[in-house]
Amino acid sequence: MKIMIINGSPRKNGATAYILHRIEEVLSSMGVEVIFYNLIEQKMALCNGCCVCYKTGYCVYDDDAENISKQIYNIDGLVIGSSTIASNVPGVLKSFIDRGHFVVEQLLYDKYTLCVATYENYGGYSAFRVLKNLVTLSGSFLTGKIVVKLPFNSDYSSIPKLNKVSEKYALRACLKSSGMPDRRGFFRWARRFDAGILCVFQVKSTRPSGKRCAGMAF
Repeated sequence: MKIMIINGSPRKNGATAYILHRIEEVLSSMGVEVIFYNLIEQKMALCNGCCVCYKTGYCVYDDDAENISKQIYNIDGLVIGSSTIASNVPGVLKSFIDRGHFVVEQLLYDKYTLCVATYENYGGYSAFRVLKNLVTLSGSFLTGKIVVKLPFNSDYSSIPKLNKVSEKYALRACLKSSGMPDRRGFFRWARRFDAGILCVFQVKSTRPSGKRCAGMAF
């Protein structure tokens, strides 16, 4: 089993990265092969709108964005995280979305995804919706979400509920949704931090009946 984790925050040691690394640790301890990328470390040219990828399936820029997209073809699941800037995803993540072959080529078709969004003041759910649209329109099963309101530059390891979600519920959800050999019985776990209240619930995760999907504070 191979899972890719993408940190779309420009900060490599912020809240988004903290949650994603907790997920990475637990998945690795369970024997899952994990590939972790900080997008801010990658060399990516901006999409120039030439639409060559529509015709050839390849981008005119042979850089890290193209390399990551090629690797996504061979993974079983994707965990993607985003901080929130002006009620949206950061520029580095948007650049990768533009370059990633996602919607047109259905890059995530029949794969399982988990979206993480962090925010400090407002707009976290707006950032999450960008991630949700990305993964569902790219053909994946969205198995869960983590949307977390956190103070900037906190000691995240000292927040019990954050660790509980990151290391237990979210990780178990990701494992259940990506680790079953028959790819059945998948669970969707939804979590929300708001005013110190944690709500956790699980439901069956399926695509809309009769429809095919086509073309996440720092």
